[in-house]
Amino acid sequence: DPDSGDNGLLLYSLVRGQSDEFDINEHTGQIFTISVAGKAGTFNLEVQAADQGTRSLTAQTTVSVTVDSSSSSNIVKLVLNQKINVVERNSAEVQRVLEDKLGWNVYVVNIYSTEFERKARSSTDETQVWIIAFDEAHQEVPAEDVKRKLQEQRADIELELEKVFSTSVSAAIEEAPVSPVSPELVATIVLGVLLAATSIAFLAYVLLDLKRKRKQDLVKKVEIMEGIDNPWAGDKNGSLKSLEKADYMNN
Repeated sequence: DPDSGDNGLLLYSLVRGQSDEFDINEHTGQIFTISVAGKAGTFNLEVQAADQGTRSLTAQTTVSVTVDSSSSSNIVKLVLNQKINVVERNSAEVQRVLEDKLGWNVYVVNIYSTEFERKARSSTDETQVWIIAFDEAHQEVPAEDVKRKLQEQRADIELELEKVFSTSVSAAIEEAPVSPVSPELVATIVLGVLLAATSIAFLAYVLLDLKRKRKQDLVKKVEIMEGIDNPWAGDKNGSLKSLEKADYMNN
């Protein structure tokens, strides 16, 4: 508004929309969220700007806000036997078919292919369409309910998607794989094995050392006994020597 003074002072407000989820700064027009936890999809907000003149002039516009629930636990992965670049080109139609057959609003969180990172986007006929469904109150529909409805409507969904892609289409639900062993658990197992191996090696060393010492003690005892049995045993120089008479023999 090019006017000055009160006639140029604009105040913003939400005319229609989700006032429980969003609010607006009346002086700057900045829209912000209040609470969209557990919600996803596109919200259409009617924003009004009004000057403060004697005869207030107003103007309205629609602001579309998309809430991304890519971290939601209710994401369902639908696998289509189509190339990712083809699915991406027809993503709006895929969303329309799913909304029509499921009876819920559907938000496409991501379109993914295992070949995506290798830049071979047209080489694999398998694409994952990550979706989340939400009801009229923009509350997330539990993943199990979405999967059940997809199974029930699978034939009709495939039939409609065949019209979109002009070819035979199969749609399957990607089940979550078994959780892999965490790196921390692997490290713990490895450390446990190493400690066990170290302990076994140490015990083996102790047992061998004890056995060696016992063998040495036995050899010494044999040598002493041989010396007692042979009183004229030779000394280390090879000369004969007699054992000294014991004290008790002098008594």
